[in-house]
Amino acid sequence: MADSPSEARVTEVADGIYQLHTPVGEGRAAFSFNQYLLVDDAPLLFHTGPRRLFPAVRAAIARVMPVERLRYVAFSHCESDECGAMNELLDAAPQAEPVCGRIAAMVDGDMFDRAPRALKDGEVLELGRRRVRWLDAPHLPHGWECGYLFEESTATLLCGDLFTQPGADHPALTRDDILEPSEAMRRAMDYYAHGPDAPRLLEKLAATSPRVLACMHGRAYEGDGAALLRALSRSLDTAI
Repeated sequence: MADSPSEARVTEVADGIYQLHTPVGEGRAAFSFNQYLLVDDAPLLFHTGPRRLFPAVRAAIARVMPVERLRYVAFSHCESDECGAMNELLDAAPQAEPVCGRIAAMVDGDMFDRAPRALKDGEVLELGRRRVRWLDAPHLPHGWECGYLFEESTATLLCGDLFTQPGADHPALTRDDILEPSEAMRRAMDYYAHGPDAPRLLEKLAATSPRVLACMHGRAYEGDGAALLRALSRSLDTAI
């Protein structure tokens, strides 16, 4: 990670859903971290970013709304870029609470200054005019506690480490292919667990028919998200 990360870029990638994009590093080491801010009566942030990026993330949130308004800070699984700045965000937003799956609440909950709200598979969290649904996805791509959120009104799947793309100079949203660059990175680093349930879980995600895939690293994708998830499943099947 760069010693002095750039200011986070803020882009609305779906109605009321903002991508907070921070590039780090240079050249072949360039990478990016995205969080997604869902603005509603009870605003939700998906992923915190690493703790050292907290000043940039906080400033980016403040460009959209007061940080103190945050009600929920959700994360996919326990790694520094998913939840490393959780306690800093809880301190900045006195009414906020962590949100995660039940396994994460059991194995990771003691890390946070407030007890997490644990969602079961398929459970819906009401934010106001919009709803997000938790989808358990253990070991996809990694982490027993892994899961994702699907925002129903915009059909946005907050898909975490799926479709991770290298580099930092990305547009916020694209209709171009993101599978090839993400698969090239997976083949080079192979950070997938290759769990036996991966095809079933990818089909469960595809069944939501997402129109936006909100990736944590690189570009978000707009288009036929179900087709892309099924293409990922086929590519993983040939890798095992």
